[in-house]
This record gives sequence, C-alpha cells and structure tokens, in this order.
Amino acid sequence: MDKYIKIYEETRKKLKAYGYMMWLMSWDRETEAPKASLAYSAKQFSVIQEELYKIESDPEYMESIEKLYENIDQLENHDFKVEIKQAFKDLRMIKKVPKEEYLAYGLLTQEGPHIWAEAKEKNDFEMFRPTLEKIVDFNKKLVKYLETDELKGYDVLLDMYEEGFGVKEYDLFFNTVKEDLAPFVLEVTKIKHRFSRKLTKGLFPKDGQIKFAKYLIDVFNYDKNKGVLKESAHPFTSGVSSVDTRITTKYHEDNLASSIFSTIHEMGHAIYELQNDEKYDDTMLHGGTSLGIHESESRMYENMIGRSYAFWKIHYPKLVEIFPKQLNHITLEEFYRFINRSERSLIRIEADELTYALHVLVRYELEKQLISGKLKVRDLPKRWNGMMSKYVGKRPATDKEGVLQDIHWSFGSFGYFPTYALGSAYAAQIYDAMNKEINIEEAILNNQISLINEWLKEHVHRFGKSKTPKEILMFATKQEFDPSYYVNYLKRKFSE
Repeated sequence: MDKYIKIYEETRKKLKAYGYMMWLMSWDRETEAPKASLAYSAKQFSVIQEELYKIESDPEYMESIEKLYENIDQLENHDFKVEIKQAFKDLRMIKKVPKEEYLAYGLLTQEGPHIWAEAKEKNDFEMFRPTLEKIVDFNKKLVKYLETDELKGYDVLLDMYEEGFGVKEYDLFFNTVKEDLAPFVLEVTKIKHRFSRKLTKGLFPKDGQIKFAKYLIDVFNYDKNKGVLKESAHPFTSGVSSVDTRITTKYHEDNLASSIFSTIHEMGHAIYELQNDEKYDDTMLHGGTSLGIHESESRMYENMIGRSYAFWKIHYPKLVEIFPKQLNHITLEEFYRFINRSERSLIRIEADELTYALHVLVRYELEKQLISGKLKVRDLPKRWNGMMSKYVGKRPATDKEGVLQDIHWSFGSFGYFPTYALGSAYAAQIYDAMNKEINIEEAILNNQISLINEWLKEHVHRFGKSKTPKEILMFATKQEFDPSYYVNYLKRKFSE
C-alpha cells in the first residue's frame, strides 16, 4: 500500500500546482486581463489543461487510486479515506469521457463566459446560442458517460454539486417551496411600498461605494492578508487555500444595495474557505464540502446577518457619513425596510430574500428539461419568460434581463443552480442552531461578528470537504435537513 500512497501523494503535488496556475489565469481573465489578451490566454490555458489531463490520466496514478480504493479499509487516516473515495469518483471523468471531447469542452467553457458577456451586453441571445448548444450537448453526453445504477439522467449532474441530493430530493424541497412559501410570497408582494426617491432614484458615486466595501471587510474580519476585493462583471469568490481566497463585487451607482450585499455575500463564501483547517491546503479536501453548504454561508452572512436591524443599527451611521447628501433625512427604519422590501423582480442576483427561491426554481425546471431533451436551447428564451411569469409573477421584456442574466451556464455549471435555494434553507437551520449557543443579535450589536465566525469555523468551516453535506448539517444542528426552518424564518420575518 505504501507504494500506491507515495504515487498518489506525488501526483497530487503536481495536480495542485497545475490547478494553482489555472486558477490564477482564470482569476486574471475575470478581473484585470485586457480584453485583447483573452484569445491568447485561452491558447495557453488549453496547453496547460492538456498537460494536466496527462497527469490525471497517467495509468500509474489511476492504478494507485483504484488499488487504494479497493483496500480503503486498510487506510488508517479518515481524511485520506475521504480523499481517495472522491478521487475514485472523479476517475469517471478520465476513464469514461473521451479525451478529445474533455479537452475541447475545457476550452469551450473558458471562452463561454466572454461570449456570454458580449451577448448580454448587446442583448443578443442568438450570439450566445451556438455556444450554449454545444455546452448543453456535452452535458447530455456527460450524463450518459457517467450514469450508474444509482445515478441516472440529471441526477448525475446534481450529484457533482450536492452529494445525496437528486431530482427526488430536490422535487420534494421545491414542492415545499411551492406549496408552503409561494402563496405567502404572492400575498406579500401584492403590497406596494413607497420609499424616498433618494433611495429609489438616487445616485451613489462609485468611490463612496468602494470606501464602504472596504469598511465592510473590516466589520466581517475578512483577512486582507489572505484575500483581496476586486471588481468584475458578475460578483464571485475564487479560493485556492486557507491563505488565498479572493472576492469580487460590482458597483452600480444607481443601486447602492447591490454592491453592499454582493460584497457581504462573497465574504461569506470566502470566510468559509479561509477558515478551513490549514492541513487541507495541500490535499484535495480544501474548500466547501458542497455548493449548498457553501451557499448557506454566503446567504447567512448576506441576509440573516447583513440585512438584520441589529446590523444596520450599528453600521448605518457609517453609510450616512460616506453619503451624507444622498441619505439626508433617510431614517434607519426606512433604510432597513428598503433593503428588506419584497417585490416581484426579474434579476436573480438582485432578488429579495423572500422571492429568491422562486428564481432558482425556474432555473431548476429549465435545466431538467434541457438535460432530458424536452427543451431545445433555441426555445429557451420563450420558456424562460413563461416560467418567470408563472412562478415569479413577472415577465422579462428582453433577454438581457431574462435568459442571458446569469453567467453559470456559460462555463458549464448544470446542476449548480438548485444549490442556491438549498443553501438558503441550510442557512436557516444552521442559524437556529447557532443562536441557541450564542446570542447572535447581541454579537452583531457589539460589533463582534468574530464570535459568529468562530462558531461557524468550529461547527462547519474547519472540516473543508472531509465531511459530506449531510454530515456537516448533522454535526452543526444535530438534525437532518428540514426545510421548515427556512419557510418559518421567511414567514416570521416578512410578516412583520
């Protein structure tokens, strides 16, 4: 066994190094690379990717994983066992997906986001359609390549992001949302709230928003020695270790709340990865255990902490200090109601906390239909608009505010969207458990978000990928997943 352990560990070093290079290139492409350089960097990326593929598909390395998996009970280290199980699962990509298709898809999904960005800017779905068709076709083939007795169809893709959750589980979850939450949402969003034009029509200069974003970094104890904040077309978090996890945001001068809550949201993701146990940095267990658990942290920081009255009681004066003219005569109470207003909207990332899950529901239903072949990409805009009207209660007037609004499909992330709603439900359950041990509102009022960070590190963050989502939830809350915490939390908050 020692021979195979040595081969695996030596190969892992190379994989981590190549992965780090590709990560840096991707970060650069999305933040600071000049537009004219993108085609050139894509060529270099494809060379590195091919070299990485050679390492991953090396027969000796593959044999070491298979032998270690066959004798996994002989391995004494729990974390190493988890890593080998995941490595064996990942071998499917190498063993079952033709090399040429795998590499071509890698290049396609490097170019996809930039084609999408231009199509969105020009409000031209047809510009993006050929690329999206290729991406969907590959994912449909990928499902066939990777199907097992346990995983069929769309479940193959869902399992990549949330182990243990397939169509059966998601259907039950989203049915709870439809039956228990949707009627409440429709009732609440009938009410039209009026706010000062300073909030709804005011302009908030970018330099002031940047200043407040930097202030938030200190409030949430996002370690500036281990992370940075940049700007990108779509806010995201990109992490590679417990000493390097970076975030971006987007500033809209006519929408102050956008950058505030995008920044807090991404810090939630980043703090999770920065609080992984450092012992996982040189293994394949660094990062979030799943997209759902990852999203639980970002949504908790953004909504349950960042939109709380206690939070703004402490930090609203700083915002007024930065924007004295724009926020003159705007009370804390009005600002709090404004950032927690609920209305039927078109843009998912701008959707309020109450209606958000319905946006995700639309994408979940569409993905199921695309992967099953019941929906063609060319018909996607029309179907999108119909579902938005049905579930969210509002129909997009353009593709820019409809089917082109999200970046995720452009880099092949099918099976990803459902985790967004699941994450919000996880967050409510974890928050309830945490609040039984520490007084969260008191911690926020005392500007001690570090206490929240520490609890989450102990109960969620430190484990990285060494525990499954279900194991994390059981460890943190002492219960299996229960979506009623989510529904009850939203009903309680928005009944006010």
